[in-house]
Amino acid sequence: MNVRIIELPLDFGANRRGSDMGPSAIRLAGLKETLSALGHRCGGIFPGIPVPAMEFADEGDPHAKFLKPIIKACEKLAEETERALDEGCFPLILGGDHSISIGSLSGLGAYYRKKGLRWGSLWVDAHGDFNTPETSVSGNIHGMILAAACGYGLGELTGLYGNFTKLDPAHTALIGVRDLDSREKVLMKEAGLTVFTMTDVDRLGIAESARRIVAFFKGNVDRIHVSVDMDVMDPAIAPGVGIPLSGGFTHREVLLLAEELAASGLLGSADIVEVNPVLDVRNQTARMAVEIAGRLLGGRLY
Repeated sequence: MNVRIIELPLDFGANRRGSDMGPSAIRLAGLKETLSALGHRCGGIFPGIPVPAMEFADEGDPHAKFLKPIIKACEKLAEETERALDEGCFPLILGGDHSISIGSLSGLGAYYRKKGLRWGSLWVDAHGDFNTPETSVSGNIHGMILAAACGYGLGELTGLYGNFTKLDPAHTALIGVRDLDSREKVLMKEAGLTVFTMTDVDRLGIAESARRIVAFFKGNVDRIHVSVDMDVMDPAIAPGVGIPLSGGFTHREVLLLAEELAASGLLGSADIVEVNPVLDVRNQTARMAVEIAGRLLGGRLY
């Protein structure tokens, strides 16, 4: 398979700085070597999509911080994501904080729309990312991205790369969720998202949870995009994230999930975000991200 690695070193969407160095950390942890060993041909855009220094950017509206530079960078990401698909590549997008994913999802939405294909997304994340400026406590855009892709929130985000709804909420699932804002939770239920909280995973087990997720997508969509926020992991395993929360996925659980998604035959793209080397320990979180990428792209122990 041709894998197009697209880096967007953007950390304007979160409170804690440092995730802009995430793509470099993942690269240095052996991403290309891991994927090449699986037989994939890896290309990419190096250096990554340019982002201005935050010190010279205007925060703007405190209810949607750094909206303008995020929009500018994500428009470029949407373009590069769509181009990768047009050229027959698997887009593997590296962030940056989760605000980059409005670019990923917009490029995917444009591509599948013109091809007449149905697609869905699995959000592997401790958070729902389904806020709007009216429901957000922080005003950080990384918490608004999934909502925007589903048509909720600021027009600048929902209309990025074209005035159409990028992602159907009925074809959207989340797993690993363990922290939701109260008004965000209401909006998620109104939109009709399918959600597997960590309590659900504990109750069902990861194997059954993964089976149900694959069953949810099979027969309903032609392709799946998976978005992995590394804060879905327990901080004992992945300490280098912006919002560490105890009680997350173990090493074994996340790799089993990744293998089941790969085995479904539906996976067409992925992004991996929120690796923060400033907060990491010996690049542990970036190495975990590389392992996840390898399993999503067909790696198995035996």
